[in-house]
Amino acid sequence: MAASAQARPFVVGANHRSSSVTLRDRIFLDDAKAPLFVGQLAEKGIAQAIVLSTCDRVEVQAASIEPEQDAATIRKLLVAASGQPEDAIGDQIYDFSGDEAVRHIFAVAASLDSQTIGEPQVLGQVKEGHRFAQAHGMMGDELDALLQAAYGVAKRVRTETEIGHRPVSIASAAGRIARDVQGELSSANILLVGLADMGDIIVEQLRAAGAVRLSMSGPSRRTEATAQRSGYAFLPFNTLDLALKDAEIIVAAAGTGQTLISADAMERALVQRRRRPVLVIDAGIPGDVDPNVGELEGAFLFTLEDLERVAMEGRSTRGAAAQGAWNIIDEEVGVWRRNLAGRDAAPAIVALRTQFESVRDELLAAEPGANAEDATRMLINRLLHQPSNAMRELAETKAASRDVSFRSAEQLLRRLFGLGARDDGEKQ
Repeated sequence: MAASAQARPFVVGANHRSSSVTLRDRIFLDDAKAPLFVGQLAEKGIAQAIVLSTCDRVEVQAASIEPEQDAATIRKLLVAASGQPEDAIGDQIYDFSGDEAVRHIFAVAASLDSQTIGEPQVLGQVKEGHRFAQAHGMMGDELDALLQAAYGVAKRVRTETEIGHRPVSIASAAGRIARDVQGELSSANILLVGLADMGDIIVEQLRAAGAVRLSMSGPSRRTEATAQRSGYAFLPFNTLDLALKDAEIIVAAAGTGQTLISADAMERALVQRRRRPVLVIDAGIPGDVDPNVGELEGAFLFTLEDLERVAMEGRSTRGAAAQGAWNIIDEEVGVWRRNLAGRDAAPAIVALRTQFESVRDELLAAEPGANAEDATRMLINRLLHQPSNAMRELAETKAASRDVSFRSAEQLLRRLFGLGARDDGEKQ
C-alpha cells in the first residue's frame, strides 16, 4: 500500500508529430496484439497503464513508483515491436513524467494533441483504453484518478471554449449542414448518387449522425452490387428523377462530367414534395448537379467548395480557441499538483492527529477528575514535550557544529503553527 501511494504518472509513445507513419504502423497494436502487449507490461511489473493505439498515436499512459525505470522498459518494448534498431528510431518515441505527463494526458483527452484539434473521437478512445485496462487488471487508484481528472478537463474545454463547436472536415461540415437543414436525421431519406469515395465518406458521417434510411443509385453497373454490399436500397438509375421526390438529403458523387440532377427534374420533385426542403450535396468532381438547383425554392445546394469553406472557418475557430483550452489545461495541471501534494501530506497529518488523540485519551484516563484548566495545561505540556526536547537537541547541535538543521526546523515550526518571524534581530 505504501508503494502504491507513491505512484507517479508518466507517458511513453509516438504520435503524428514525433514519428513517421512507418514507425506508427510498425508498432500499431490491433485487437489481437493489444492483450499481448498489456501482458508484457504486467510481466515487467508495470501495474497501472492504458494503451492508446490509433492513427495519430501509439502510447502508454501509466503510473508507477519507478517512472523512469518503467518508461525505459516500455520504450524497449516499443522498439522491439518496431523491428528496428534503437538508433534508427531516435527521438521518435517520447517520454514524459511528472507535470509534463499530466499536461500531455489532459491534452490528449481534450483533443488538443490530435491532428484535427477538437475532434471528439479521441476522448472515446481514451475511455476505451481505460475500460480495457480495467478488464485486464491494469488500473490502480492513481491512474484512475488521473484519468477521471482528464475527463473533467475535456468537459471544461468543450463547455468553456469553441474548440469543438465547428466542423473542420468536408464530411463533418456536411453532417452539420444536414442537421441544420433537416434536424433529426433518423427519419430522413438519404439518396447517394454515384460511387466516388467522397460520397461514401459524407454518407458515413450522416450515418454517424443518426441516418438509417439509405438508398443508392448511379450510372455505373457496379452500383447495385455496391448498394447490396453496403446495406443500401438500390434504385435503378433510370428511375432517379422519380426518386428525387422522396429524398430529404441527396449526395451526388459520380463525377462523370455530365449533369445527373437537372434543375427541371429537381423542380418537379419539389412540386411533388410541396416545397418541403431538400439538401443537395454535390460532391462530384466535376460536379453532378445543375448549379441552378440552388436557385429553386426549397432546395439547398452545397458544393465541395462550399463545404471546404465551412470546414476552413471551423478550423480557424478551433485554432483561435486552442489557446484558451491550453490555459484551462495548465490551470488544471496546477490543481492536480496541489491535490497530489495534499495526498502526499495526508499520512503525516493522519499520524499527527492520531498521536494527539492518543495523548488526550491517556490524559483523560490518568486524570479523570481534572477540571478544564488543569486538563488543558497538562495536555499542552504532554503534546509539547517531544517537540521541545527535539528542538533543544537541535539547538545544542547548532551551537557545537553550526549545523543548519536547527534553523530549518525552527523555520518549519514557525510556518506550521503560524508563529511569525523571530524578533530578536538574529538573521533567519
